[in-house]
Amino acid sequence: MIDRYGPWAVVAGGSEGVGAAFAHRLADAGLNLVLIARRPGPLAETADAVRAKGMQVRTLELDLVSPDALARVRAVTDGLEVGLLVFNAGANSYRHEFVTGDLDGFQGVIDLNITAQLALTRHFGAPMKERGRGGILLVGSLAGFMGQARISVYAAVKAFGRIFAEGLWLEMREHGVDVLELVLGVTRTPAMERAGLDMDIPGLLVADPDDVAREGLDHLADGPVWVAGGNYETARQRAGFPRAELVADAHALMRRMLPKN
Repeated sequence: MIDRYGPWAVVAGGSEGVGAAFAHRLADAGLNLVLIARRPGPLAETADAVRAKGMQVRTLELDLVSPDALARVRAVTDGLEVGLLVFNAGANSYRHEFVTGDLDGFQGVIDLNITAQLALTRHFGAPMKERGRGGILLVGSLAGFMGQARISVYAAVKAFGRIFAEGLWLEMREHGVDVLELVLGVTRTPAMERAGLDMDIPGLLVADPDDVAREGLDHLADGPVWVAGGNYETARQRAGFPRAELVADAHALMRRMLPKN
């Protein structure tokens, strides 16, 4: 892996959950890391654990929607040969019905999942193309396969991310750069637990962060899209027709997962 994707990897959203799992697996594979995240405590904890494995680690406490985000990322990474970008920072930061919601809140979802993702992908992807090797792994969501109430903007930006990854894959594959959208279903992460989601519904597929990180890295060369956690059939069904029936059924399941308060 280090010959194709090293010597440095950048993990945006690399402090806990799936991002931390990526950090550990990449360190085990011999890659040095730049970890970017908003939460200083988990960021420092993951960085220390990875350093204990003998790898170099740089950290950046940063909200990627900040106007100076790319400049701050460059201040930490310029001069490094970054062979892998893992963009795992696209969480849903605002839940509300659209017509009564706050446009600034929705804009934050767009800025994180689209604007920041595009900026980092372009910045690190261009040198990969010139070198003729590298990898770009964009973490997506099953939410992007259909519209959902109260997270309509989040679902829409996740759909954008998948379509963007497919086009980028076409553009980069002839230059030796692997591109993969790793689609996650329900995953037992600290963020999901803080959101109060019920992940113990009988029959619900719930993945472990380390398992989905392993899948993503194992299938990085199998782009443009890989659906993790045994959710391939669910993704296939959600992409089908008739839309009204499929969207309503998924909505009913989501209502069961959400906190009752």
